[in-house]
Amino acid sequence: MVAVADIVDEIRQITDERSLLKHPFYQAWQKGELELESLRGYATQYWHHVLAFPQYVSAAHAICPTQPERQELLENLIEEERGDENHPELWLRFGEGVGATRPQIEGSTPLPETDKLVATFRDATMNRTFAEACAALYVYESQVPEVAKTKIAGLKAFYGIGDQRSLQFFEVHIGADEIHAEVGAGMVRNNTTTEGDREAVLSTARECADALWSFLDGCHREYVAA
Repeated sequence: MVAVADIVDEIRQITDERSLLKHPFYQAWQKGELELESLRGYATQYWHHVLAFPQYVSAAHAICPTQPERQELLENLIEEERGDENHPELWLRFGEGVGATRPQIEGSTPLPETDKLVATFRDATMNRTFAEACAALYVYESQVPEVAKTKIAGLKAFYGIGDQRSLQFFEVHIGADEIHAEVGAGMVRNNTTTEGDREAVLSTARECADALWSFLDGCHREYVAA
């Protein structure tokens, strides 16, 4: 009998190929080569994904077939949405930390790549199978902890931004998304039961990884190359 590869390992191969830490925009951030104006532009664009992310989680929760997994997603959703320190609020504080205003961020016009990112994740979590929704969330959340660590390091080392208020969005996502990614991996495995499931999950994972990479392409074009 031929052993079947672990579906999560296959998704990791996809995210490794499209690792956000390999993108020129994030690499420039890690080296302190971005202007603050570029970070401000990035803050206005990423806001649209941050604001929509709770909807992705809520959509996955709505189609989740088992109560234990719904409970896990509910905890994730509560972390995103609840209280005065909800995650969109923390992102606004980061934006202010790099010099953007709340009206600039909240009133910003999404780039085409930003629109595509949000549309891709909404479609993956709202219109497909639960396994695909979990794969979409995993593609993102599995990358966030290491990305957040490098962002914090770059902000402190090169941009003089080290206050807790500006960095809180990244700090809370280091520990939280390590847990979410581990739980999400289990959900992907539990709900990918047929070869058809596997093909759909890998296709969705690739699509979401490409959308995240393309989002950074847009930021690089608009706020660095220009």
